[in-house]
This record gives sequence, structure tokens and C-alpha cells, in this order.
Amino acid sequence: MLELREIKTQIRPREVILVADAMTGQDAVNIAKNFNERLGIDGVILTKMDGDARGGAALSIRSVTQKPIKFVGMGEKLDALELFHPDRMASRILGMGDVLTLIEKAETAFDERQAKELERKIRKDAFTLEDFRDQLQQIRKMGSLESILGMIPGLPKKMGGPEGLNVDEKELVRVEAIINSMTPRERANFTLINGSRRLRIARGSGTTVQDVNQLLKRYAQARKMMKRFTEMEKKGFGKGRRAFFS
Repeated sequence: MLELREIKTQIRPREVILVADAMTGQDAVNIAKNFNERLGIDGVILTKMDGDARGGAALSIRSVTQKPIKFVGMGEKLDALELFHPDRMASRILGMGDVLTLIEKAETAFDERQAKELERKIRKDAFTLEDFRDQLQQIRKMGSLESILGMIPGLPKKMGGPEGLNVDEKELVRVEAIINSMTPRERANFTLINGSRRLRIARGSGTTVQDVNQLLKRYAQARKMMKRFTEMEKKGFGKGRRAFFS
């Protein structure tokens, strides 16, 4: 702490920002208090907000230091730093979700041209496994599935609290590996994938035939659901289609 005070005296920084780990809870508050009293800070960055932490430490740190929370870290890279919004954090702490942040993440991750092309394919019942893989990759750009699900209002409560949102991120990696192990023809037409092909795909992706079967089943179910929306559109239920694609 003495070394930091000496550095501050010598270089005279415009701002001193404390990076606090949101996962440490009360310890983060104690650290912030000590740094502010001995060094003097101008603001705080709360990291690891994409994990189990709901952000309760933000309230305590703000109360103890009287300094603003400037950014929150939602991942491991610099582009995962986001501006701190008190109202959104309050909603998150109360389990009410964070729809605005979810929308912003989606707008950043999804390309408008690709979205229109995807809509065209869905309406023509031409949604392939390659499209399925591309959509998973786009979702992964938005952050961890746990953090995404936690932003949906009411979902954490329905799933038994934050603990119920635990998602195996490796499952997405397995799905991507399985699809990548298919030939372009197989990705374009999943009906070609017979027993011997499933065995080859499983071996190529380091998974089991059961994993391949489960993926194909989910994909078929997704296609059926999308087909229902296109049928609704043809019958004049345009609102259902717009709600689905918006």
C-alpha cells in the first residue's frame, strides 16, 4: 500500500480505479474500504459479473467508499467490460432480469444481414445444421449461457434461483464439434445421416453415437417449431412471426 501511495505521488494519475472481484462478496467491500482510506480511489470496476455473483457487493462498495462503480466485467477480455447501470444491477439483484443489457448484447453479436438471411431460410424451411451451428456461435459471443439466462425476467425464480441456472458450457462445444465432423452434404441434408455416418461423426468429434442422436433430435424439433411459425404467417398471424424474429 505504501508503494502504491508513492507511485501515486510521483506520477499523479488522473484517476485511480480499483478492480474488485464480485465473487468475493464482503471481502471485496473490505478491500475497497481499505484502498479508499489509505490510497484514495476515484471509482471501481467489478469483475466476474458473468458468474454466480448477482452484484450485491456493488451496493456495499458504493455505500462504504462513496465512489462510483464505473464498469462491470462480463468476461475475461477487455471487450467484456460494460458500463455500469445502477437500475439494471438492481433488477439483477432482485431477480427481475436485465432485458436492456440482453438486447444490447444481441444487437452486438448478431449481424442484421445474417439475421435477414436466417429469416428467409426459416420461412422457406431451409434451416440447415450449418445454420444451427452458426447461431450457436453467435449466442456464445453474447457471453456465458448462465449470464444470458439470468437476464431473462422471472427465469431464475422459475428454475429455483441462481443455482438452477447452472449450464454446462461444454455442451455447446460438443454440439459444434459434432456438426463440424459432418460433411457439407450432411449438414445441408440431415436425413442422409444413417447409422454408419453417425458412428463416423461420433468418432470424428470425440463424442458418442448417443450424443449425435440427441443433437439430431433437438435439431429436428427446432425445425418443427420454426415450421409452425411459418405456417402461422401463411394463415395471417403476422404478429406471431414478427414476435419470433424480433
